[in-house]
Amino acid sequence: MTRRKIQIKKIDDTIARQVTFSKRRGGLFKKAYELSTLCDAEIALMVFSASGKLYEYSNSSMGQVIEKRNLHPKNIDMFGQPSLELQPDGAVYATLNKEIAEKTRELSQVRGEDLQGLNLEELHKLEKLIETSLCRVVEEKGGKIINEINTLKNEGEQLVEENRRLRQQVMNLSAGQRHLLEPDKSSDSLVTNTRSMSSVDPFLTLGLPFRD
Repeated sequence: MTRRKIQIKKIDDTIARQVTFSKRRGGLFKKAYELSTLCDAEIALMVFSASGKLYEYSNSSMGQVIEKRNLHPKNIDMFGQPSLELQPDGAVYATLNKEIAEKTRELSQVRGEDLQGLNLEELHKLEKLIETSLCRVVEEKGGKIINEINTLKNEGEQLVEENRRLRQQVMNLSAGQRHLLEPDKSSDSLVTNTRSMSSVDPFLTLGLPFRD
């Protein structure tokens, strides 16, 4: 019985598509394993499902195979220089040295130095850059001044409130001390009444006969 050929197109049925994906993926990984074993080849295989799930196979290290691919002369010529992480140490040092020299020159130009090699357009761009930087500095300075004023204002209000509270405490304390120092009116009244009674004739007080 001959094997029926399947038309190569997207499978519409979701379940059938998932089953086919699982079977074909397993077969693809098996073929990759056989190729790497029989031919001593380095293989890195990545497959993303329709839902974005990652399946991968490598007979050595996925990262090493990808790095080797990026360092291949064909890929370097096609995509330009590799990233710093993939360059030899000498190339990394040279690249960093070049970047440091460029940044140093730009900083010097912002300070108004080393301007002889700039043309009119470059000088105009530098002027715009300095103006923009100055506006940002002034804006930041203004914001900090406003914040400082608000902070001092709040501290002043707190000091005024504390001063009022302390003044009220002093007034209450002074009023209490005056109250303690003032003589008791009831005591004065008792002394006055006692003096009045002592001035009355004792004979009238005791009910004795009046003597001429």
